[in-house]
Amino acid sequence: MEELFHLKEHGTTVKREIVAGITTFLSMAYILAVNPSILGTVMNPSGVFVATAVASAIATFIMGFMANYPIALSAGLGLNAYFAYTVCLGELANEVDPFKICLTAVFCEGVIFIILSFFKFREQIINGIPQNLKYGISAGIGLFVAFIGLQNAGIIVNSDSTLVDLGSFKSANVTLALIGLLIIVILSHYQVKGCVLIGIIVTWVLGMIAQVTGWYDGNCFPDFSAGLNLGGISETAFKFNFGWAASHMVQFIAILFSFLFVDLFDTVGTVVGVADKAGLLDENGELPRVGKVFMSDAIGTTLGACLGTSTVTSFVESSAGVAAGGRTGLTAVVTGALFLVSLVLSPIFLAIPGFATSPALLYVGMLMISSAKKINYDGDVADTCGAYLAVVMMPLAYSIATGIMFAVISWVVIKVFTGKSKDVNPVMWVIFVLFAARIVTLVTNFM
Repeated sequence: MEELFHLKEHGTTVKREIVAGITTFLSMAYILAVNPSILGTVMNPSGVFVATAVASAIATFIMGFMANYPIALSAGLGLNAYFAYTVCLGELANEVDPFKICLTAVFCEGVIFIILSFFKFREQIINGIPQNLKYGISAGIGLFVAFIGLQNAGIIVNSDSTLVDLGSFKSANVTLALIGLLIIVILSHYQVKGCVLIGIIVTWVLGMIAQVTGWYDGNCFPDFSAGLNLGGISETAFKFNFGWAASHMVQFIAILFSFLFVDLFDTVGTVVGVADKAGLLDENGELPRVGKVFMSDAIGTTLGACLGTSTVTSFVESSAGVAAGGRTGLTAVVTGALFLVSLVLSPIFLAIPGFATSPALLYVGMLMISSAKKINYDGDVADTCGAYLAVVMMPLAYSIATGIMFAVISWVVIKVFTGKSKDVNPVMWVIFVLFAARIVTLVTNFM
C-alpha cells in the first residue's frame, strides 16, 4: 500500500483512506438510481445500471492507481439529461435508436479528450474560455437539472395556456418529492454523510407506504424474482452508429461539441476544487500529475460509451471523502470497489421510482446554480450577456447545447461590435464557427 499510494508522504493511513472511500461512495451512490432513471427513458434501464456501475468502478480505479488522487468518477448529471431529453427525445426523436448516435458522440468525445490530455492541450482550451461564461454555463446546467427533477416528480406540468404550471399536491409524487428535497437539505446542514442517498431511500420508503395505503398507484417494490437482472448490458454495450455520424457530420459535431465543452470545464473545476480542499495543489496553485487526472477522466468517458452510459466525469462529491481524511488514490480504489459490489443490488436500485430520485436532481441543481453568484455583472457587457443567456436559455430551451450556443455566439458578436475583437482568442473563434454552422443547419432543416 505504501509503495503504491505513498500514504505516509500524504499524512494518512489505510484505515482513514478506507473510511474516506466509503464516504465518497455513499455521497455519490445516488447516481446508480438517477442515471438509469434518466437514460432509461431511451435505453434499457438494466443495461444503463450495469454500465454505470462498471464504468464508474474502472474509471475510478484508473484515477486511483494512475494519478493517485482521491477522486471518484461516474456518469455526470446534466450531461445524461442532455443525452436523453435534449438529443434523443428532442433533436433525434425521428431517428431509429437515437441513443446509439449519442453513445457514438460520447465515444468520440472520450477519444478527443485522450488525445488532448496526451498533448496537454486540455488546460489551454480551458484557459481560452471566459470565466463569466464558465460560471453562467454551470448555473444554467443547475437550473436545467432542477427543471428535469421538477418534471419527473410532476411538480411542474405542461400547460396549454402558460406552457408550464404547478402540479397537484393531491399527487403522491409531488408531495413525496418535495419532502425528499427537504430531508436532503436538512441532513446536509448537519453534514450527514450520504445525505443525498439517504434522502432518496427515505423518499422511496415513503412511496412504498403510499402504495400500500393506495395513495400512490405505481410500484415501488423491488422484484427479486428476476435475479440480479444484469443481462441488459447486451442492449447497451458497443451500440454505436458511426454511419449516421458520417452522413450528418455538422449536426453530429454540434452534439459532440456540446458534450465535450461541458465536460471540459466541469472536470477541471471539480478536480481543482477537490484537490484544493485536500491540500494537494502546489505553491503555484497548480495540480501535480494533472495530465494523469485528465487522462483518467478521458479513458473513463470512452469506456463508459463502450459499455452504454453517458459521459463519465469526476464527481464533486469526492470532496466528502476528502473531508473524511482521504488524500491518496487508495480512497478512489475503495470507492471503485464499492461500485462493483453495488451490482448485486441491481433489483433495489432499478426499483427506485422517479419521484424518489427527483430530490437528488433538485439538490444538485441548487449546488450548481450557486455559480451564478460568481458572475461579474459590472464588467464587460459581452461577459455579462453571455453568462446571462447561458443561464436563461438552458432550462427554457430545454437544452444545454442551446444555452452554450447562445452564450458563445452573443459573446463573440458583442466583442466584435464593441471594438474588442482582439479579446476573442482562437479557441472562442473555433467554438463560434462551429455553433454558427449549427444555426445554419437548424435554419435549413426548417425551410
